[in-house]
This record gives sequence, C-alpha cells and structure tokens, in this order.
Amino acid sequence: KLRIVIPDNGRQWKDWKQASVFYSGNRIQTTKYTWLTFLPRNLLEQFHRLGNIYFLFLVVLNWFPQVEVFHQEITMLPLITVLLSSMTKDAIEDYRKYQFDKKINFSKTKVYDK
Repeated sequence: KLRIVIPDNGRQWKDWKQASVFYSGNRIQTTKYTWLTFLPRNLLEQFHRLGNIYFLFLVVLNWFPQVEVFHQEITMLPLITVLLSSMTKDAIEDYRKYQFDKKINFSKTKVYDK
C-alpha cells in the first residue's frame, strides 16, 4: 500500500520553515510509553483511579498493628492483581500501537506535485 502526500507548494513557506525546526522528523508516534517511562507513568495513571487509591489506603492502614484485620500480605493481593492486569493490558496495547506506527513509518509514499 502507498500513502499519497500532497504538499502545499510554497504558499506558506514561512510557516513550514518555522514548523520544520520543531518537527524535524516526519514519523508518526502514537505510543504513550517508552521502556524507561512505562512503570512510573503507568503507576501514576493507575493511582488516578479512586478504586486503586482506596485499596492502597487499606493496605497502608493494615500495616498498623492496632487496625490490622487480615494478614498484611493478603490485603495487598487485590491491589497487586488489579495493577498487574491493568499494566499488562496497557503494555500489550502500547506495543500494538508501536508495531502499527512502525508499519506506517516505513511504508512507501508518493508525493503529489503539480
């Protein structure tokens, strides 16, 4: 498959010159994470959800002996299960986006020029 790119032939040369400084490459990137930012960004995203904060609060509360209801490890299981399943889903989704971006970025293009 080929993509057809239709350039604006010199009408907005100033704007193109200014934009080319900021966008030197012409590749598409829709992924959210990199190898280094996956864990911190994903955890930050997970703890924006009220349910995960609630379970974290229960885990922290259960570490105090006066309030302990269950064993400390048992209280962490629901939170860890939810976080790991969400992280796995996000990692698979982001990897599929990466593969699609790679496919698009290395596809042949035709440039339409009058």
